[in-house]
Amino acid sequence: MANTMLTAAIIAREALMILENNLVIADKVYRGYEQEFDKNINGYKIGDTVTIRKPAQYVLRSGPVMAAQDTTEGSTSVTINQQIGIDFSFTSTDLTLKIGDLAERVIEPAMVRLADKVDVDLFGLFPNVNNWVGTPGNTLSNFDSFAAGTERLNNGSVPLEDRTAVLSPRDKRGMLAAIAGPASIFNEKAVGEAYRRGILGTIDGVEAYGVQNVATLTTGTRTNGTNNSGVPTTYAASKDTGTQTLAITGLGAGGTISAGEVFTLAGVFDVNQVNKVAQTYLKQFTVVTAATADGGGNATVTIRPAMILTGPYQNISAAPAAAAVLTWLGAASTNFRQNMIFHRNAFALVMVPMVRPEGAVKCSRMSHKGISVRVIPVYDGTNDNNAWRLDVLYGVKVIDERLAVRLSGT
Repeated sequence: MANTMLTAAIIAREALMILENNLVIADKVYRGYEQEFDKNINGYKIGDTVTIRKPAQYVLRSGPVMAAQDTTEGSTSVTINQQIGIDFSFTSTDLTLKIGDLAERVIEPAMVRLADKVDVDLFGLFPNVNNWVGTPGNTLSNFDSFAAGTERLNNGSVPLEDRTAVLSPRDKRGMLAAIAGPASIFNEKAVGEAYRRGILGTIDGVEAYGVQNVATLTTGTRTNGTNNSGVPTTYAASKDTGTQTLAITGLGAGGTISAGEVFTLAGVFDVNQVNKVAQTYLKQFTVVTAATADGGGNATVTIRPAMILTGPYQNISAAPAAAAVLTWLGAASTNFRQNMIFHRNAFALVMVPMVRPEGAVKCSRMSHKGISVRVIPVYDGTNDNNAWRLDVLYGVKVIDERLAVRLSGT
């Protein structure tokens, strides 16, 4: 069969298919918000935003007497702020190749790199996840250590379906050894798929994957301190950000705190998000922006979630006492891989069709299952060279941090 001249549309279609096949975590997070962006026929530019309503919660009434409650809905937004692309050149001879040949040589490596960046950005949302089980630094090596993560989600009344685990290569290795065992090492049905594609299968009702892009947290130089002036806030004051500020002392002169560090406060226990019954473990909080203590070891940090003591959004058992001991998870100045188990609705990825520039000739844009790729050819007539730009536009966001947990070995 004779070769045909490849066009932007053919290249965009092939690139879209390869990109879809190489996304990992992107296929496991919520994608429904892309429907909010389907009204602009000409596509979207960087900076466009969609606002998302947070579900309301209520207090249960006991007895026959009516007690009407106000409905207070929070909101958050997803901003389409990540434009990434790959640019490459083809000669006219290249463009007479079969699409399969060109895909293998050029398009596939480009799409693998783009998919990798999307996954990295999703893993980068971990600083907003406050729950962390296990001992930081310990490798997952048995079922019990993995199940501690699902137990934490269960205690929080997180739905049982649509759960995914993403594990670092080292933790994947430990869990694979635990679930397969030495006797099964040559059992192709049991472990072949896992070795080939990083799929560990279903563990405790969770679809588990080994992924090299799992993020790493490098803790600061901080020392355990005390609560200086942190008090509960209200849902009305924090409903849109989900955060509040907390003053801490005793961090050491110039002590640093990294975004994503997790701590507990003495006497402040977690509560079930549905029935508000106190749990047996302390409430965990995460610092969402890095901070540095002053010369006296004092710092004010932004934490997530906000502390709410009463009402339908209650999430702590008691207010922290003045000078309550603050304890960090993990040693200072240490790297920890951020394995996670999460429900699909914990995070969102929104990938939208990009605008077709008015001056672009033969611009092609292909979309499928919420994934969109734009290809624009630029011809250099002097050198008989075809330069091509390939772009994707997307945004990522934590929607509900209660639906996710970080995971270390025990």
